[in-house]
Amino acid sequence: MDEPLPPELATALRPVLPGLAEEIIVAIGREVPDYARPLEGPFGHTMRLGVERTLRRFVDGLVDPEAETDGVRRIYMDLGRGEMRAGRSLDALLSAYRLGARITWERCVEAGQEAGHDPRVLYRLASAIFSYIDRISAESVEGYADEQSATLAERQRRRRALVGLLARDDAGPEEVRDLAQLAGWPRPTTIAGLVTRTDDGDRLVGRLGGGAIVAVDGGLALAFVPDPAGPGRGAQLAAALDGAAAALGPTVALDRAAGSLARAQVAFGLLEDRVLPAGSPLVADEHLPQLLLHHDGALAADLAQRALAPLRDLKDGPRRRLTETLRAWLDDPGQVTKVAGRLHVHPQTVRYRVAQLRELFGERLQEPEARFELTLAVRVSDYAA
Repeated sequence: MDEPLPPELATALRPVLPGLAEEIIVAIGREVPDYARPLEGPFGHTMRLGVERTLRRFVDGLVDPEAETDGVRRIYMDLGRGEMRAGRSLDALLSAYRLGARITWERCVEAGQEAGHDPRVLYRLASAIFSYIDRISAESVEGYADEQSATLAERQRRRRALVGLLARDDAGPEEVRDLAQLAGWPRPTTIAGLVTRTDDGDRLVGRLGGGAIVAVDGGLALAFVPDPAGPGRGAQLAAALDGAAAALGPTVALDRAAGSLARAQVAFGLLEDRVLPAGSPLVADEHLPQLLLHHDGALAADLAQRALAPLRDLKDGPRRRLTETLRAWLDDPGQVTKVAGRLHVHPQTVRYRVAQLRELFGERLQEPEARFELTLAVRVSDYAA
């Protein structure tokens, strides 16, 4: 254990403190570029208070090592927090501490010598001064880290709120602008909605990169991806999702973000219902007919039920065979051989089934509007099967 410094050393140092504090403040303003300005305002006040209390705290500790208070510790944590809020690194503040330690050492040696203290005591004083500076530096680093963590948490909270705002059809441009500024989110020219499943929104944000914002609710992630059509962005999104099922809405201007996300949500729902093929991500606009058919599931089901009502009373086997024949016939009307090849049956079988369909549906197989309705209905029926 280091031999303690003699308490009477404090008596020799106290008269030096007022002038020493001012000398340190002036030197910091002169020699540390980031502080090369009048130390005024809240930061300047905190800096002056910190220098004065640091010197008193150190000298009082020579007499009573237990005299330190949490209030002084908070000053140095607040200085660290202030640097984080100002958008600076800790380099300038730590340089100021080192400069203050050097000046303190020089003046304390002079005072100690004048008071007749042994040089070995003054050497130990030097070690104590620089150890003390290390300690208050650590306190400022802790304050900086605390503020950084709080700032990041608040920014992420605001970005999650921004997802909710952009998802609204009635979000005004000024409201979006203001929240984007608070969230530190540069507003992109184009954007796309993305939907996937995850319990870790922060990890998804990190993987998506490029200024993506994400909100997770019950394992469902709603995201907005800036500039989704940019060079290499598609490959980046695929790598970020790493095979997870996801749906990507169309690329739109920022003021149409809600529509892109809504389309991605519909596509993702159909993907999970296995109506659409799995994709990572599945591009919603490559499946517009299916989205149109299934956007309102109840409406689509009613359409299929009404249009295909003539098949309703058949047994499962005949109903399935006639439904697939009806679809093939509607796709290639009159092409018996082509329909037979598609269904892997004999052409005569096709003729027989078409005759059954004509008996069931009558003239509807010839009417353009009815044929269009039947075409939609058999596709709805296919996806529901």
